[in-house]
Amino acid sequence: MGGCCSHDVTVRGKVESDFDDGEYEYDHENDVFNEPNGALVRFTGSSRFISMYTQQGKKGVNQDSMTVWEDYTGEKDVIFCGVFDGHGPLGHKVSQFIRDNLPSKLSEAIKMSQERAFKYYDAGDADTPSFNDVSHENRHNNMSLASWEGCFLKSFDEMDDHLAQEVNTDSYCSGCTAVTLVKLGDQLIVGNLGDSRAVLCTREGDQLIPVQLTVDLKPDIPSETARIVSCEGRVFAAEEEPDVYRIWMPDDDCPGLAMSRAFGDFCLKDYGLISAPDVFYRKLTRQDEFVVLASDGVWDVLTNAEVINIVASAPKRSIAAKLLVKRAVRAWRYKYPGSKIDDCAVIILFLDEQPALLSNSQPNVSKKNKHRSTKHIHRSKPTRNEDTETVDGKIGAELDEEWKGLGGLARANSITKLPRLARGMSKRK
Repeated sequence: MGGCCSHDVTVRGKVESDFDDGEYEYDHENDVFNEPNGALVRFTGSSRFISMYTQQGKKGVNQDSMTVWEDYTGEKDVIFCGVFDGHGPLGHKVSQFIRDNLPSKLSEAIKMSQERAFKYYDAGDADTPSFNDVSHENRHNNMSLASWEGCFLKSFDEMDDHLAQEVNTDSYCSGCTAVTLVKLGDQLIVGNLGDSRAVLCTREGDQLIPVQLTVDLKPDIPSETARIVSCEGRVFAAEEEPDVYRIWMPDDDCPGLAMSRAFGDFCLKDYGLISAPDVFYRKLTRQDEFVVLASDGVWDVLTNAEVINIVASAPKRSIAAKLLVKRAVRAWRYKYPGSKIDDCAVIILFLDEQPALLSNSQPNVSKKNKHRSTKHIHRSKPTRNEDTETVDGKIGAELDEEWKGLGGLARANSITKLPRLARGMSKRK
């Protein structure tokens, strides 16, 4: 995202078919390479458990990017997924910079946390294995939820500091959101920064239920507003977009950022914008089918239930992400023909061995549970509900619809008017 939305262009006419026969097959070699630590990195394509796809919108260069690291941290069956949505003049560069560097920083933080967990091992005890001899499952299982949260917070903060070293007058008002996930065994840890989203599809009997794993971190969430105002930032909606609350500098009506947390955007880092992610945990069950990570270009026009319905209807796993993006584009054209279509990026992580869900038949998605959310999910900090518990071991409250963040469908992430840089740079300069 990044450019202002235009309301003077109407996109009408025939919408192309969702996919053409024979166009999609597994493309294991598409933009795939190995990291020194043994991780298999991909930027596009599909694999046994992954389907991913991104498409440029009508606002200019595609500012969405994404990556999947299989055998993450050098361990088998550990997967990292990340979707990054840039905004501002150089949002595409910021997005790619985060995509290329954040996974490595998080991996380093995880390994350091594992080593600290074993620092009291008695190396002289023949019955006590050394750190290198311990299986990766035991290493991860010895990490508490607080340790996982610490890894995400540390790596995100270091990533923002690293980005600050690259800042110039063009990227001063550019930034990027991130929704990231680490899966190891039956554990799912999600770190979210901004207004992209992760949604789990789980099954109850013959019904598919969407479970929203993240919170859309918008400036009008009460706890987010309080932090911004306490830092002298301002939160209000412009007259032309009464439903879209933005962050503004104390003395200038700029840059008008539509999320409360992001990488970059250093003009606002002294005024309440932060790069600390919300961290969530879920213990997976046999009923959990797949997880969808997507930028807000998808969630702005499709509900959680619609998204899992589309994915579950895909005839092949390999085309599920592209099918979802095509449906989102169609929704933009027909629901909001006067608005420019946003960039869309999707990663789908399938959790089961057999693709039993993926058939030509329509799944039965319960309307009663259409917006069901974070049952069995631990989250790091309360942002929507005052009774939400911390990551130290208690189940978070269900997310309500009040802060769903689906308003403002024809909006940009930031207003194009930029601040007068001579007024003073952020402390991160």
